[in-house]
Amino acid sequence: MAKKIVKKRKLKVVNFLLVLLILTGLFFGVYFIINIPTKNIIISGTNYLKDDYIINIADIKDYPEFLLINKNKIEKKLAKSNYIDTAKVKRRYPFVLEIKIKEAKPLFFDTNKNKFVFVSGEIGDEEISHNFNVPRLLNYVPDTKYTKFINSMGKVNDDVISKISDIEYQPNDYDKDRFLLYMDDGNMVYLTLTKFKAINHYNDVLSQIEGHKGILYLDSGNHFKIME
Repeated sequence: MAKKIVKKRKLKVVNFLLVLLILTGLFFGVYFIINIPTKNIIISGTNYLKDDYIINIADIKDYPEFLLINKNKIEKKLAKSNYIDTAKVKRRYPFVLEIKIKEAKPLFFDTNKNKFVFVSGEIGDEEISHNFNVPRLLNYVPDTKYTKFINSMGKVNDDVISKISDIEYQPNDYDKDRFLLYMDDGNMVYLTLTKFKAINHYNDVLSQIEGHKGILYLDSGNHFKIME
């Protein structure tokens, strides 16, 4: 009588258990990596904004899982701030989140509204405690001129803005776009909205007036009247 041969399956069971063990290890390994929190947040490009302010409005104060971070979502949240012009978010390994900020440029302090006004035209709120080195707008500017005034101020260089102490809207019979700028050094400058950019040459003018104090007329022609 022929013997019946029984095939052994021990090897196949071992292989199955080995594959199952590997897959389980991979699953938990991937799960662990995905859930690793952000280790560090680096914020650059800021001057007056604090890191805590950036982190709070970006909603990342709990240092979320690094690989699950939605960069576009964070950038949109940051862009909603009146104080932020643009924001760029990048991942840097190992598990570092880098945020590059371009702050909104402050232009002047509107004494009528008791608010700082930025180049975007938006008015700052009370979330930021900071005294910007910008001039004060002393009087009311009609709505039809206000937006143009903001745009014109946006073309003035930062180093010149810091030298202006006060601004007054002073229209006359000939020009309704006329403004008077009081400079920190005691000089005064008349400008119109279409010629505001000319104030960027103020430093060059100073080198020509040889220390005299007076009024610089840039609204009609370019001349300096010495006031003794």
